[in-house]
Amino acid sequence: MHYRRKFDEALKALPESKSSAPVVAREGLDFCNRLFAIERDLKDATPDERYTIRIERSRPILDAFLAWLRTQRPRVLPKSALGQAIVYCLNQWEKLESFLKDGRLELDNNRSERSIKPFVIGRKNWMFSNTPRGAQASAIIYSIIETAKENGLNPFAYLTYLFEKLPQLEDPKDLQALDSLLPWSEALPLTCRIFQK
Repeated sequence: MHYRRKFDEALKALPESKSSAPVVAREGLDFCNRLFAIERDLKDATPDERYTIRIERSRPILDAFLAWLRTQRPRVLPKSALGQAIVYCLNQWEKLESFLKDGRLELDNNRSERSIKPFVIGRKNWMFSNTPRGAQASAIIYSIIETAKENGLNPFAYLTYLFEKLPQLEDPKDLQALDSLLPWSEALPLTCRIFQK
């Protein structure tokens, strides 16, 4: 989505007379839109199906996009909106391709960004993190809560369960015992699994 946004901003930076003309920024935006169109087709696919179809359909688009970016880079001013979009894409290319490695990954990170948005907005107001350890503790708690929500758990019930079970572990470094407490564990009681908004 960040790549797409950069080309959209480059289009918006054009004079009104060129905004609907066939321009280079629109070509970059078109590559991004084609990738998102494939993802819309795959919304109900299994991770294995998504992986296979992405290799068949998205990989050629990405290859063409990369070739196009490399061709356009010397043709545009690096400080222009289009130049910045092209340089950004080339610098972040490895991250863009990562969605091809696993069908469970999403093309964009909007869902994770929405999850952290309340904390990003609120951090100016949260003055209780006066020390690095306090900030680290807050980050751990936020991470646990958002991971619980993503796994369909009631965060309050899950935290309560953790606070009851963690002190009772014989060995707090026993990875198997800790695995049974993770948000995706099948061993969690049903009371934790009912997520109510």
